[in-house]
Amino acid sequence: MPTPPVAEVRPFAITSPNGSRTDNYYWLRDDERKNDNMLAYLEAENSYTTKMFAPLQPLQNRLYEEIISRIQKDDSSVPYRFHGYYYYTRFEAESEYPIHARRMGSTQGPEEILLDGNQLAKNTDYYSIGNYEISPNNQLLAWAEDTTGRRQYTIRFKNLVTGETLPDIITGNQSSLVWADDNETLLYIERDPTTLLGVRVKRHRLGTDAAADSIAYEEQDDSFYMSLSRSGDEYYIMLHLGSTVADEICFLPAARPADEFSVLHPRQRDHEYDADHSGDHWIIRTNWQAKNFRLMTVSDGHTQDREQWLELVAHDEQVYIGEFDIFDNFLVIAERRDGLRTLKVLDRHGHSLFPVAADDPAYVMDFDTNMEPNTNWLRYSYSSLTTPETIYAVNMQTHERRMLKQQPVLGGFDSDHYRSERLWVTARDGAHIPVSLLYRKDYVQDKSAPLYLYAYGAYGYSTDPAFEDEILSLVDRGFVYAIAHVRSGQELGRNWYDTGKLQHKINTFTDFIDVTTSLIDSNHVDPTRIAISGGSAGGLLIGAVANMRPDLYRAAVADVPFVDIITTMLDASIPLTTNEYDEWGNPENREDYDYLLHYSPYDNVRAQDYPAMLVTTGLWDSQVQYYEPAKWVAKLRATKTDNNPLILHINMDAGHGGQSGRFRRNKELAMEYAFILDQLEVSD
Repeated sequence: MPTPPVAEVRPFAITSPNGSRTDNYYWLRDDERKNDNMLAYLEAENSYTTKMFAPLQPLQNRLYEEIISRIQKDDSSVPYRFHGYYYYTRFEAESEYPIHARRMGSTQGPEEILLDGNQLAKNTDYYSIGNYEISPNNQLLAWAEDTTGRRQYTIRFKNLVTGETLPDIITGNQSSLVWADDNETLLYIERDPTTLLGVRVKRHRLGTDAAADSIAYEEQDDSFYMSLSRSGDEYYIMLHLGSTVADEICFLPAARPADEFSVLHPRQRDHEYDADHSGDHWIIRTNWQAKNFRLMTVSDGHTQDREQWLELVAHDEQVYIGEFDIFDNFLVIAERRDGLRTLKVLDRHGHSLFPVAADDPAYVMDFDTNMEPNTNWLRYSYSSLTTPETIYAVNMQTHERRMLKQQPVLGGFDSDHYRSERLWVTARDGAHIPVSLLYRKDYVQDKSAPLYLYAYGAYGYSTDPAFEDEILSLVDRGFVYAIAHVRSGQELGRNWYDTGKLQHKINTFTDFIDVTTSLIDSNHVDPTRIAISGGSAGGLLIGAVANMRPDLYRAAVADVPFVDIITTMLDASIPLTTNEYDEWGNPENREDYDYLLHYSPYDNVRAQDYPAMLVTTGLWDSQVQYYEPAKWVAKLRATKTDNNPLILHINMDAGHGGQSGRFRRNKELAMEYAFILDQLEVSD
């Protein structure tokens, strides 16, 4: 067995108004990513990882080939129509990156390649196109690219008439872009170079020096995020400002980009809303006197007076209203009922016409691209644990449904060989937790099957039971795959989120543990062969339950885990910190400090046996800094009492999302699956 690296102990006092903590591994933090000692330690960890995985390399290679064998290598999205062109994305056989293209007039017209990710990525280890936007006259393209994984985007421009890449370059931005109607002005969001927060909206006039770009808006509150879009009727450029507990929407006419932004309704704590414009009025989704949200409408010029807002779709305690899409003659809302997301078609007066039909006990339904409102056809996507993503169009007048495409899954996949199931687990406090299961049809509920249990549980993000062809590599080897829809998601409405954050965060972890013990007690799984996985805030969950109930789990995978929560939330210079006080709490406050200290994975490492653990991070991660997982692993190594593997894999050329490229990212997944199969002693 290779000898793991041992991080040097250098005690460092982290002080706050509410107490002092000693961090022996704080020295691993280097915001410049240049410190020789730090880099040497990370390289030593990667060397150890390589040695530990050497015996598993044949298995890892088989898993990788198996996973990519299911991918349709020559693939194309369903084209959508916009301003006389049909836009789509396609892949060529062995290419890593998408090609963005369009055809004029019909789907049979000559192809025009807009951006070829494979050519653009040639000289970099990481490449991602965060967004691209076409000018209203169809002749210019602006795109935002990231070459490190840190989500600091550079904006570039292309003349689509000549094919020439223009000399204008704007660095240090978000990926949010909007063209004005003059086909010369681009609005974009500049980021703070330290916190990476969007801080100001700027106007760039094509052909001018970016250093001279004027400021259209500057945000003073560092708890707010920013994004730009066009209204559905294309009349306005929209600026959405949002924190965890409040929203504000500003707008200006796209025909007058030099105008100041107007405020739709001023921000107010605990008032969350979004809006879209149609003709002479706005439709607003709001939680004003409606915890699960409702839709309201108001005429132009009266948006700041909420007494003028008229109810369009009423609040329902049992139904959470999500996004909406406006058509000339119809309105479509996404809603959650009993944890499942579906779409409902209404008339423009808010009267329900019909729900879009689903075919599985657990599924996810979402809007596809609907760029033009003057149509009776709604495009949407549908997926379940056994149904690959399928793009449908439904006629909102006649109810006729057409399948436009079902994502091909190669390698002999047959959905009839699998079964999905929806369970409800009673938590220790009486709450009912939805659980989605996937297994082969020959599965027997006799507590012999290994379990792969996944959860996220943060930010109100719902983990939907969508099809994932990669998971078949475990399910085909006899695993039960389970998604625990724990509190702090929004599967069961806003209350499900609120009871899993701040001073209720512990519910997220106990829900996960209660789901585990329920699956054991009901004989669904082998109690000695349970693997768990989560990433980012889901990695925090993995770290917390590994401290709380390490005896339940044989193996744990924590991807880019957020584990040193107090230190991060005490440092306003770290990206995301100030935006998230209303998610986790502010440790400058005594009550929040004590509560965070109660569950922080890093602070609660103790002398006990832990599961075998694989931890991943990216050196350029902007969401969870690389040093959090690195410090956590170092502390675990120095403290735990078992001899189980503890492996840290650092991607030195990527960020929060891991490797770029559709094949390369699957190498990391194959590594994780090989680790799980080996630790649970599941034969290949």
